[in-house]
Amino acid sequence: MNSLGINLSGNALHGVDQRVEELLSNHFASRLLERDHTLWGPEAEAEASQRLGWVDPFDAAFELIPQITQLREQLADKGITRVVLAGMGGSSLGAEVMARAAGVRLDVVDSTDPELVGSILAAGVADTVFVISSKSGSTAETDAARRAFTQALQDAGLTPGDHLIAVTDPGSPLESLARDHQYTAVFEADPTIGGRYSALSAFGLVPAGLAGVELTTIVDDAEAASHSLYEDDETNPALRAAAVLGAGAPSRNKLIITNFDQALPGFGDWIEQLIAESTGKHGTGFLPVIVEPGAVENRSHDEDVIHLHLIADPGESQATLNPEDPRDDEVQIYGSLGAQLVFWEVTTVAAASLIGVNPFDQPDVESAKVATRAVLAEPTTPEPPQISTAEFDLFGPAGLLGDVEATGEAQQILTEVFTVLGTVLEDDSYLAVQAYTNRLRQQHLTRLRPALARRYGRPVTFGWGPRFLHSTGQFHKGGPATGVFIQITADSELDLQIPGLNYSFAELITAQAAGDGSVLTETGQPVVRIHLKDRSAAIETLINAAEQI
Repeated sequence: MNSLGINLSGNALHGVDQRVEELLSNHFASRLLERDHTLWGPEAEAEASQRLGWVDPFDAAFELIPQITQLREQLADKGITRVVLAGMGGSSLGAEVMARAAGVRLDVVDSTDPELVGSILAAGVADTVFVISSKSGSTAETDAARRAFTQALQDAGLTPGDHLIAVTDPGSPLESLARDHQYTAVFEADPTIGGRYSALSAFGLVPAGLAGVELTTIVDDAEAASHSLYEDDETNPALRAAAVLGAGAPSRNKLIITNFDQALPGFGDWIEQLIAESTGKHGTGFLPVIVEPGAVENRSHDEDVIHLHLIADPGESQATLNPEDPRDDEVQIYGSLGAQLVFWEVTTVAAASLIGVNPFDQPDVESAKVATRAVLAEPTTPEPPQISTAEFDLFGPAGLLGDVEATGEAQQILTEVFTVLGTVLEDDSYLAVQAYTNRLRQQHLTRLRPALARRYGRPVTFGWGPRFLHSTGQFHKGGPATGVFIQITADSELDLQIPGLNYSFAELITAQAAGDGSVLTETGQPVVRIHLKDRSAAIETLINAAEQI
């Protein structure tokens, strides 16, 4: 199904024609197809000139698919049928959404939580191929996972190279290491494709295809959809979607996104990274707020008061929108997975041009990495918690938490903490919940998002640490400094030393939370950290506290 389209209604139509005209008069779509690196202004030219390979990746993709299929068959002949992907951000999210949409198993390690890594290893390694995916070849989280997987293979008496595959840019440290250690395969990705635009490159296709995703239809649909997306035409759906975003900027910078999981499971995680990391810089940008299917969020002046309904098959579930009804403020996008991948890439770079930012850099992502390295290099005595109970320790600004009653039941104390946090949320604020725990085993933590959104009447996001550092983390530090942050960290019953390094996974994830927290604090945004001493019991207490505010 190659259909791709857009419906707008109500306030979503306001200002759209003017912003579409700007893109048309600039011949944005046709110049993008020609890989014109001047579309985003002089300051972006150097970066953009090296980052437009994603515009037309289809021939390379079709050449790659038979290689992936052949490798999958060869692995199966050896009894290797389980695929584990280690990668962060764009190196994992595209493949993960393809696998989820196809209903095939792909185990993704985009965390340094020791319990998550331990659970992957506990499932066994003899039947597993580990895909190590990193554009730079030096991503800290991915390198830590690689070291752990290699050691586990050695401990099992296996030849590590027989169970390892690398996807990376040519000339990267990972490419050299993989060839030196005779990995089963080394896939050199197109260096002109940036990470968050890489779903239709080797970074997305190799792990998804090895897991069993039928790739040809996805690439076919993407190529078919691209024809309309590179036309300078007022009906171009990507230009119209970008115009909706541009018409609301800069005052409306929260983008409510709903109904993803009804049609394309996990697609919200992919688009969240694409939009937030591409646009959230220089004090502007758009913050995607991924909302549960069927949830109704409060709408306010600083939100792009639209809902995006992504529909896999317009013939089955396309809604009818009334453009004359001002209460029906919606943007509805319909199309297959492949079509929507390329649609959102074009939409994002077009919106970036309208607000004047470079969609291909991530200047504030590095700050958290630098802070993390500093914590690991020179560990300091941690500051005492503001409040300590048997279930959790609470850290944060004394001026914010000083009025919280430190006695009583743990749940009562947490409820009071959530209440106090509400007092610092302003009319343009958002709340970001950041859980540095095991997303494979503690999915129920996501219940915090809707509970707090109902309580505060403000946009609330939820991110798993440290993977959000490679997506919304850019907006948190580079976008408008209007965030309020809740970090959730936790003790672990299991810890794993990272082979060849002088710290463990528990120490690494703790340093990542501390590093990002310090950078956020330097921007003047409040950060409260809730450290759980017993994951199981404390998580239930935390959720109950939020749901009973």
